[in-house]
Amino acid sequence: MAKMGKMPHVKRNFYYIIGCMLWAVLQGTSRAQALVFEHGQMGTLFRIQIIADDSARAAAAAKAAFNLLDSLNLIMSDYRSDSELNRLSATAGSGQRVVVSPALWEVLQLSQAISRLTDGAFDVSIGALTQLWRRAVRQKELPDPQRLKAALSATGYRYIRLYPKERKVKLTRKGMKLDLGGIAKGYANAQMQQVLRQYGFRKTLIEGGGDLLAGDAPDGTNGWRVLVGSDTVSLQRAALATSGDDFRFVEIGGHRYSHVINPRTGMGVTHRTRVSVMCADAALADALSSAFSVMGEAKSSRYAPRLQRKYDFAFVWHLR
Repeated sequence: MAKMGKMPHVKRNFYYIIGCMLWAVLQGTSRAQALVFEHGQMGTLFRIQIIADDSARAAAAAKAAFNLLDSLNLIMSDYRSDSELNRLSATAGSGQRVVVSPALWEVLQLSQAISRLTDGAFDVSIGALTQLWRRAVRQKELPDPQRLKAALSATGYRYIRLYPKERKVKLTRKGMKLDLGGIAKGYANAQMQQVLRQYGFRKTLIEGGGDLLAGDAPDGTNGWRVLVGSDTVSLQRAALATSGDDFRFVEIGGHRYSHVINPRTGMGVTHRTRVSVMCADAALADALSSAFSVMGEAKSSRYAPRLQRKYDFAFVWHLR
């Protein structure tokens, strides 16, 4: 795993463009080349970079990875009415225990673990709140207080029950809707990396909506060179996820609300900070960056030791 310097709190302004990462410029042999493949999914653009001397095989690997991404979207999308996630949400409050796919089970298990360790700062049960804020963005007005109250009453990770022996899930709160937006892209990156490895490609870099996952370093380098704020870091065999409000926010009544929702208050986060998390697990990096974004810098620093006793990760705050 690459190192992010000494991981200090960064106290300077910077500009960070999701999807415009500093991709490595490689000076290799005449055969090896850096091939880039792109595919839109999960509301963002996914990009795969592969170091390969066989462009046809690399293209086949990328296609297989993107096919897997499409299948994961069918499982985890909260936009598609026919997704497995929304079919599960439709059973909320019914008392049903629903058998879920291995992929959805894996994501929900990790989500619940992070929710417990962050006291609900990360919570995939916020789907009803998400829908209200999508409307708020379109209408440029805050959610109706009564609807917000109703959505909050249907939110809470403790209302999600997992039954490991049966791989079943029960949503105990009527009206609950699940939203995996804070973890699904990281999980998808990890699954796509496995596909690329099956094709024999280990020198890869995957990016989806600002979440990065690096494989082995290109020859002659100590890692893939990427931008984190105004700093350039080398990344290899590690994931890097960044959460903030640079591009997804709404301004209402003179206040700026992030697309990141605080599950306790139901409101979009208003503190103007950004956090990057680096670790070996791409889904974990995605979830932790979301949780820390909700908690803010001071609270995140208090919770970090608890989380680091279970997970190995580094994080850095970028303040404006």
